[in-house]
Amino acid sequence: MRVLVTGGAGYIGSHTVVQLAAAGHEPVVADSHVNSRASVLPRLEELTGTRIESHSFDLRDADKTSALLGEGGFDAVIHFAGLKAVGESSQIPLEYYDNNLGTTFALLRAMDRHGVCRLVFSSSATVYGETDTVPMPEELETRSTNPYGWTKVMQEQILRDVAATGAAQVALLRYFNPVGAHPSGRIGEDPQGVPNNLMPFISQVAVGRRERLQVFGDDYPTPDGTALRDYIHVEDLAAGHVAALQYLQDHPDVPVREWNLGTGHGTSVLEMVAAFEAGSGRAVPYDIVGRRAGDLAAVYADPSRAEAELGWRATRTIEQMCADTWRWQSANPQGYPA
Repeated sequence: MRVLVTGGAGYIGSHTVVQLAAAGHEPVVADSHVNSRASVLPRLEELTGTRIESHSFDLRDADKTSALLGEGGFDAVIHFAGLKAVGESSQIPLEYYDNNLGTTFALLRAMDRHGVCRLVFSSSATVYGETDTVPMPEELETRSTNPYGWTKVMQEQILRDVAATGAAQVALLRYFNPVGAHPSGRIGEDPQGVPNNLMPFISQVAVGRRERLQVFGDDYPTPDGTALRDYIHVEDLAAGHVAALQYLQDHPDVPVREWNLGTGHGTSVLEMVAAFEAGSGRAVPYDIVGRRAGDLAAVYADPSRAEAELGWRATRTIEQMCADTWRWQSANPQGYPA
């Protein structure tokens, strides 16, 4: 299939581009580069051994989005594009609603106009809001505690409503905590500014870009008092997108379906720090500070539906996640070239 990958220069998008090519598909990247670097594109060509067509513009530009869909001859879209920092979304909520919903509106209108119906959507475990239910099944009610999460809840509902009309066939993929990097060390996570997630913060401390890690809370009802999260290797996550795309092609009678992409078990913050120290041979000094508002003690997936229906499951270990992250970060201490 010829597949438009929106946000394809970003962390998860870039790894998915590589796996799409490996599976025999033709990925085409569209990215505004607000939170990514164009310098990833030559590396994608290096890893895939093929030219990667790319387009640099904001998907909210309805004319450009429609023109690309009209000229591209696409069979499907994988939609990653959007702003994604939970904390920032509470500071600039209007920008998050405008960007994340606006890109999806323009994309859906263009797809409808040009007869492209298959869409794999990058959703998030944040759609489960605050819940004590773990592991989290797809049947949980969706809600959120922050504007970023609400944009995902809203986009899921929009996509369900469009799918119900027969205008689109949609896979909703709810990620847990993506970490790791391509085993080559050529592509990985390169957050702009202060990282919002644990793993890039750990790796930047280890490589000397930051002095110390802050661990938010050590008094949770968990084995070591620190919060448990479901960390999934980005390579496993990318494979889930390829599997979901294949599912849509093989099941044209299914209008919309949700799948959790996670490992099904939690790893604590201190367990991750220890694994990274072991994998990198570098110390990761940290300070225990107060809990963050809204943080839950444990968040991890029930991934059984994805295994049963997509034939997919996460296979890479915490040790592999740490080793691949360190290979990327040590070879690229400042991330991608500007």
